[in-house]
Amino acid sequence: MSVIPAKDLSDYPWFIRLFFWKQKRTYGRVLDPGLLWGRSPWVFAAVALLYGALDRRRSPCSPTLRSLVTVRVSQINHCAFCVDINSATLAKRGVAMDKIDALSKWRDSDLFSQEEKLALEYAEAMTITAPGVSDGLRARLKQQWPDDTIVELTGLIAFQNLSSKFNAALDVPAQGFCKIPIERDPSATGPEV
Repeated sequence: MSVIPAKDLSDYPWFIRLFFWKQKRTYGRVLDPGLLWGRSPWVFAAVALLYGALDRRRSPCSPTLRSLVTVRVSQINHCAFCVDINSATLAKRGVAMDKIDALSKWRDSDLFSQEEKLALEYAEAMTITAPGVSDGLRARLKQQWPDDTIVELTGLIAFQNLSSKFNAALDVPAQGFCKIPIERDPSATGPEV
């Protein structure tokens, strides 16, 4: 567990225990970040609902693209828990482990499509504050996707930054979903300038 311990499950409000029940059904246990977010019940409920909206089946962003972006943002933010669970989700969505292993060096890999590389470039530009998202990158995004897809992708990246920074700051450990390093090459965290 993190630097802040979990409370006894009975000390959380009933509506938060419903989220815990769903986590236990889905993952076989209550997730450590849920126990921490649950200390602020209304914020946790809002965060959980936002995640559900971003990870819905009818999202204009494919499940694989969503997972690639969330793993990459998690790597950059050094969130062991997020890399763990999001990599496991990526593998369940049919992505081979060699591609998952290559994610921190996606620029130098032939395993990623042009669409995936654009989304990963955008995720890095949003996550690493300098130099940020350029006008040129925005123009390439508009050439690739409709506005609604760009907005959704932006929301997903922003959400993953919230989640992974929260977990990293509180030192939430991996829970053993997938064995992949947080960041193999620290120099690969930033966009090429």
